[in-house]
Amino acid sequence: MSPPPAAAECDKGCLSTTSAASTPSSSAASKSSSSAASTPSTSSISTPPTVNATNVTSHGPFTGPPATTTGAISTSILASSIPALPPAPGAFAYPANGKLNATQPAPYTPAGGLGTNGSAPVYRPLSDFDFQSVALALYQEWIELDLFHWGLATFSAQEFAAAGLTAEDRFLIQFMAEQELGHATVLTNMLGPAAPVQCTYNYPISNVREFIDFCQKLTRWGESGVYGFIQHLDARDMAQILQQSISTEARQQMIFRQFEGLFPMPVWFEIGTPQSWAWTLLSPYISSCPRNQTRLIWQNFPALYIINQPNPARINGSAAVNETTGGYANALNTTGVPRADDCFLGVNSSAVGRTCAPGITRNRSEPLSQPGRLVNLRWDAPGKPVGPNNSYVTDTTAGKPRFALWVTQLNATYTPLLNVSGNQASTVQPDLETFAGDPAVNGTIFLAITDDDLFVTPFNLSMVNPRVNALAIYQAG
Repeated sequence: MSPPPAAAECDKGCLSTTSAASTPSSSAASKSSSSAASTPSTSSISTPPTVNATNVTSHGPFTGPPATTTGAISTSILASSIPALPPAPGAFAYPANGKLNATQPAPYTPAGGLGTNGSAPVYRPLSDFDFQSVALALYQEWIELDLFHWGLATFSAQEFAAAGLTAEDRFLIQFMAEQELGHATVLTNMLGPAAPVQCTYNYPISNVREFIDFCQKLTRWGESGVYGFIQHLDARDMAQILQQSISTEARQQMIFRQFEGLFPMPVWFEIGTPQSWAWTLLSPYISSCPRNQTRLIWQNFPALYIINQPNPARINGSAAVNETTGGYANALNTTGVPRADDCFLGVNSSAVGRTCAPGITRNRSEPLSQPGRLVNLRWDAPGKPVGPNNSYVTDTTAGKPRFALWVTQLNATYTPLLNVSGNQASTVQPDLETFAGDPAVNGTIFLAITDDDLFVTPFNLSMVNPRVNALAIYQAG
């Protein structure tokens, strides 16, 4: 399928629809008089504008004066953490017997559901939780918009071709940037005047392959961060819009995996993470933001460095040592990959099961990681300035590090830390399945250091935040 026509082509008769978050007058349904023509005139159809966005011309680390504010915003705090409670009263009351157990509100309509009573949606935050969550998602959309444009502007057509990517592939990246403009527009419209705006950014990237790997990791935490909070929003209408935008982001993450020569979807379930995890992973790559930029409440955890992070640029990905561009994303670094073990440029890289050339799907003979693998870790102490204008500070309320927490698919699995020495330790990659036939630890996942093996599920994973010492992305497959 071809991309949608450009705006200039729409005066030829293509249909435009109004944004869900446009002004009340443009989003309200129009009532036709009895004498109106059955076919509306296209001249009456207006296209909402996109939010103002420009290609950021400045990239690199923050070099401004010391920050005048540090840390997340806060008000009065009621307790040091949210207590773990039993299921809510009535949680098991519904019989789930396949029958209709209550009066129907209308034909073909079962009783229940949120936002189903006929009230008109307003597409605006209903709580601090709503605003802070959607504002985080908007920060993510802005960096993706810039990152995709930056990669296309920084690397030449010849450099993309040398990485196996054609002009059509570059156009797909450009179109993904245009998708981000749409996402930024609708989230900005829903948040209103206080919505975060574009910032400047700093990327740990020196070539096209590193650009693609960083993109697939960044879209991973962007996607997972929204999955983690979307069902908790008070504003169900906003959740609907977020669902429709994050579904697109999920496709982007899969495409970048295909560009990297990875198996596109090696899991049965995608991951949902707390907002503070997404902000922790995102904020170090924001250099500076405009004055009076809306600040976020979310915590910034210290960085976790995976010393032997599996490197997708290698035939034997598990052989990598110190081949990342730093903590948090732990994105691949191609510099130290020997030619013989390079899965794209090496002499042995053309064989099936060994190549990581871009493709619809790749199946490695040697997996990037495997159960029983010893994983070597190092993490920062708290108190490091990070994020926009270095105005946030990493923090943890956790005690002595004791466990590695592997968050993947529906699982939150702990393995004990071994050989702990200061801020260094090892752990063993666990061997488990989500369901029979589905190895749980696979794909681009999350790894945290914790002081306890608190039981959590995908719906209440944020309960573990007070126990987290450090956080990272782990490239399991």
